[in-house]
Amino acid sequence: MTEQQGTERRDEATRPPLLRLSDGINRISEMVLFGMMLAMIAVTTLQIICRLFFNALIWSEELTTYLLVAASLLGAAVAFKRGSHIAVTFVAHKLPSPLRKGAALLVQIVGIIFFAVIAFYGAELMSSEAQQTTPAMGISMTWIYAMYPLIGGIILLHLLAGLAGTLRSS
Repeated sequence: MTEQQGTERRDEATRPPLLRLSDGINRISEMVLFGMMLAMIAVTTLQIICRLFFNALIWSEELTTYLLVAASLLGAAVAFKRGSHIAVTFVAHKLPSPLRKGAALLVQIVGIIFFAVIAFYGAELMSSEAQQTTPAMGISMTWIYAMYPLIGGIILLHLLAGLAGTLRSS
């Protein structure tokens, strides 16, 4: 083992568990997001081929739509983890350091409240729409609506890890 690998391992061991969990979930999220994008490309290509040479696939548009919504939400989760979500920073950069930290805390707390509401009402939607099925694929809408509490929970985890990091920083 090289000296750099040993240092990386020690650094990983001293990182807070919430941050390590957030990092691990983000790695999985990025792989799933990549798979969703590939699936959308494959299903759309298959639909074009079938429409030109065979019979159209009745389920392909519906599946692609649900994958697009889920990929958009999961992409937002990855963006929150990376800190690359949309932000208006020109005012925050002009603030003194203590106020800048306060603004960062406020933004994270508002984000936590917002995504807690999304996750909660997403779970409510899952249970209230459990008897409905999708028109073309015929699967329970519970599986479709599960993306809201699941991805809302992932974003909450990233925001909580970011909040803990902001509180630890000086």
